[in-house]
Amino acid sequence: MERLTRRGTMNVYREPSKEIPVAASADVIVCGGGPAGVAAAVAAARTGAGTVLLEGHGCLGGIWTSGLLSWIIDAGNKSGIMAEVIARLDRRGARLQSKGSDFTYDAEQMKLLLEEMCEEAGVTVLLHARVVDAAKDESRRLRMVITESKSGRQAWSANLFVDATGDGDLAARAGCRYELGRPGTGEAQPMSLMALVAGIRPEEVEAFTMNGVHEEPKHKLLEQMTKAGVTPSYSAPSLFRIRDGLFAIMANHEYGVSAVDASQISGATMRARKELHRLVDGLRQLGGRWAGLHIVSTANQIGVREGRRIRGLYQVTEADLKRGLKHEDAVCSVRYGIDIHSTDPSGGKGFGNDGKSSMPYDIPLRALIAADVDGLLMAGRCISGDFVAHSSYRVTGNAVTMGQAAGTAAGLAALSGTLPQQLAWQDIAHALNRLEEWK
Repeated sequence: MERLTRRGTMNVYREPSKEIPVAASADVIVCGGGPAGVAAAVAAARTGAGTVLLEGHGCLGGIWTSGLLSWIIDAGNKSGIMAEVIARLDRRGARLQSKGSDFTYDAEQMKLLLEEMCEEAGVTVLLHARVVDAAKDESRRLRMVITESKSGRQAWSANLFVDATGDGDLAARAGCRYELGRPGTGEAQPMSLMALVAGIRPEEVEAFTMNGVHEEPKHKLLEQMTKAGVTPSYSAPSLFRIRDGLFAIMANHEYGVSAVDASQISGATMRARKELHRLVDGLRQLGGRWAGLHIVSTANQIGVREGRRIRGLYQVTEADLKRGLKHEDAVCSVRYGIDIHSTDPSGGKGFGNDGKSSMPYDIPLRALIAADVDGLLMAGRCISGDFVAHSSYRVTGNAVTMGQAAGTAAGLAALSGTLPQQLAWQDIAHALNRLEEWK
């Protein structure tokens, strides 16, 4: 075994060099199988590109499934793959529309649906595989992604890569510059752990759910928790009806946690799970409509609102939102407003807009193309944007649309032997329009 050495105050283990087997080569490799990653993989495969999707959890869907998010925002005006997902959920009876454009869905049905979409498109899926490294050539072109899994350490080569890991893990390991949190302080939006709950009757708790026609359901639910003597760390707790007597709840904030520190995420997850049980137990003690309330399952992964924002060829900024900026190479139209969950609980435990305004705006393809590494695109909340803009485009309705654009551009570039930024925009736009045919 190599010797342990000391560097400053830290012990360092020198890992012996070794040959890593190349598991497969593909036209496009997508890292991260959440909403953005699945859309990217399906879109890339539909261009005819051989596509591999690498996911760290045991199912596809990311925050939609492993995270039990259960609530999709800013999807109502989206076409292509997002509209297809909605239509296919409806055919399964697995979606419940709210009074607005947002809706809830059955996470277990979502798992199956996303796997079916990948299978139909011809995507090769590998679960339980986490990105741990990346390799570039001398011209700064990304050539390999390295994963760890039950199969050990493996390398995967491709012509084009898409980072849909949420936290920009692939891009960071490839050497891309990035930003984290608020400028100056680095404070990031808090994390939240979701849970599925049951034992309550829909007609008796309708006034407390986000699906119904009643006003201020969050405030009413907070009043019930306060009455039970269990004040949540998030001052706007939310209850979502999924189907029949199944509900989801989001009622906690984990402040000051870094999305790129495993120890901090572990602590946040366990604290959040403990809090959710305390809140649900408290409500149950009220009796009446809450007498049978119990947790069915807490999520396998805590919901991360904010991780790395990778430097791209274009950065979406607060000024873009204020002006409602449009782009010729627009790949996503964002309707969701500024949504900054409190980064400092001493100043409040809710959410707001920091006194800033926004109008509907576009995300251009350039914001999805890495600036520092060639052959790499981003999709989802790790694209190139500032702190304020990120708080708006980070929701999953937008992630899917960004994913389909990144996957389409990656597929076309891989098949033509060029880079995404060298493609003619009309060719990308035409391919995106063709996604309508897959409904």
